[in-house]
Amino acid sequence: MREEFMSLLQTFRNPALALALAAVLASPVAADPASDDPAAEYAKKGADTCLKCHDEPPVNLVFHTPHAQRADARTPFASHDCETCHGASPEHIKEPATKGEKHTPTQVVFGVNSKNYPVSPAAEQNAVCLTCHESGLRMNWHASQHQFADVPCAACHDVHALKDPVLVKNEQPEVCFTCHAEQRAQINRRSRHPIKEGKVVCSNCHNPHGGPGPTLLAKNTVNETCYQCHAEKRGPYLWEHQPVREDCTNCHMPHGSTQPRLLKVRTPYLCNMCHSENFHPSTLRTGLGVPPTGADDRLLGKGCLNCHSQIHGSNHPSGAHFTR
Repeated sequence: MREEFMSLLQTFRNPALALALAAVLASPVAADPASDDPAAEYAKKGADTCLKCHDEPPVNLVFHTPHAQRADARTPFASHDCETCHGASPEHIKEPATKGEKHTPTQVVFGVNSKNYPVSPAAEQNAVCLTCHESGLRMNWHASQHQFADVPCAACHDVHALKDPVLVKNEQPEVCFTCHAEQRAQINRRSRHPIKEGKVVCSNCHNPHGGPGPTLLAKNTVNETCYQCHAEKRGPYLWEHQPVREDCTNCHMPHGSTQPRLLKVRTPYLCNMCHSENFHPSTLRTGLGVPPTGADDRLLGKGCLNCHSQIHGSNHPSGAHFTR
């Protein structure tokens, strides 16, 4: 065959093209790339090999998820199927020498526990996920609180599920409450955000993959996060209440409180934490004037807010004291 091609070169009228083709054909034949390619260790039949043993829910449900779309070059199944994420494990595929024996797997085992094999270290698990998912909301994962705590992605996500629970609005809080038990208790208090009703979820305020602000907040500060929904409190105001502008959590407990309006302490005692001068408007009341013996208006209704209703800020020329 080589001699035939060389003879054909003599028919070319372009000497430069003839010389180029001659150089290519005269070069040594390249070795088979598969012989040195690490991909040669992958299962030849792909997912069909895995399904011989792992053909049961929830494992086989992955075929109904976006990860198992072979027509999409961005998905794991476009290359090596299951082993794109779990890694090649030829020893694991081999038949055991003794009945009942299990080969020690060399692939990545995801999750926080496993019935059959010990899970891989969190850093090793997350490195596989970050191969594809390192942009967007995940760009701050490195140096985040969850990353420092060695939380694996599979502790929150279930890629084999038809619908990943952490991505379902009504189911996401239960995933978070697996670790955050204190917040679970707080959302059951009388004053709370509508998390149980599915109108607000943890990821509305927090980015579990890391963020520029404290406590995995979605925005840079607490106030910026709160203003996503409470825009009427943003201002700017002619008269600004400094504790409010500094941090909403100076007065409010965002996950739930036993007091009205998510307040830390009931008014007027909340106000007296800062306004402690003698006489009105900051005298601490004892409650001795409460009816029927008297009428202490500051302990009734909204407390200080009976008069100082514009406590988040006022634009009225005479609103220096945040009155109407």
